[in-house]
Amino acid sequence: MAIRITSDSTCDLGEYVAKRDIGVLPMTVILDATVCHDGVDVTPQDIFNFVAEKKILPKTSAMSEEEYKTFFQEQLAYGDEILHFNISSKSSVSHNNAKAAAKAFHGKVRVVDSKALSSGQGLLVMKAADLRDQGKSIDEIEQTVLQLRDKVNTSFVPDSLDYLYKGGRVSGMVKTVASMFKIHPLIKMDDGQLVPGKKYKGKMEMLIKQYIEDLRNTYPSYDKTRCFITHSSADESLVEIAKAKTKELFEFDEVLETVAGAVVTSHCGRNTLGLLFIYE
Repeated sequence: MAIRITSDSTCDLGEYVAKRDIGVLPMTVILDATVCHDGVDVTPQDIFNFVAEKKILPKTSAMSEEEYKTFFQEQLAYGDEILHFNISSKSSVSHNNAKAAAKAFHGKVRVVDSKALSSGQGLLVMKAADLRDQGKSIDEIEQTVLQLRDKVNTSFVPDSLDYLYKGGRVSGMVKTVASMFKIHPLIKMDDGQLVPGKKYKGKMEMLIKQYIEDLRNTYPSYDKTRCFITHSSADESLVEIAKAKTKELFEFDEVLETVAGAVVTSHCGRNTLGLLFIYE
């Protein structure tokens, strides 16, 4: 039976969606009264422009149960069974809506809570595509990704706390102190929710090197298949520093770069960067 791998757009897989034959459901971004869809009619630059003009963040919205039903029905044209991945259930009600929608398909649609976001979720989607291409059954694929989802390093370092402040995730005092002393707190997923980690200090070009060194020391054993350097439209020089340091310290078969979509960008702001991979 043909297996269709799908995900919501927060997987931030960019060009790899088409390359790996993955179905994607665009999530909703609301700019004032204009409803847009991630990767379809709204870009990260649109987010930056909106925030600069309005001084507020866009709103993001979970897809409804009915929207998931429509999406799953469309995707069944490409396979007999669907394994669908969602952003962490602790970050959005999308997972619950997708699970409810899946009931209408009598076992043909299975829904996975990635317990991650961005390319942390994307790593699980890509692993599922690997296993699909190896001829594994949907039971085998689902079991494997469920075992791996607690072993995904999903972490980022933001250049500025401005978007996190506007989103109510940090206080004005924290934002002011961080800006004054050039503090950049690590943001990571822990059991499906975002939490602060180590506080880095200084220029992004230097602290990104330290961040990657810390990851190498924290995770000496890891899946060497691939990693993602995912960023929110970061400076090219910063991305190149991250790539070089990753290749120096790790032995990944693929070091892939992706740009965060509109949903993720709307919460973190420009120049946020993370190295994401599966550890053992």
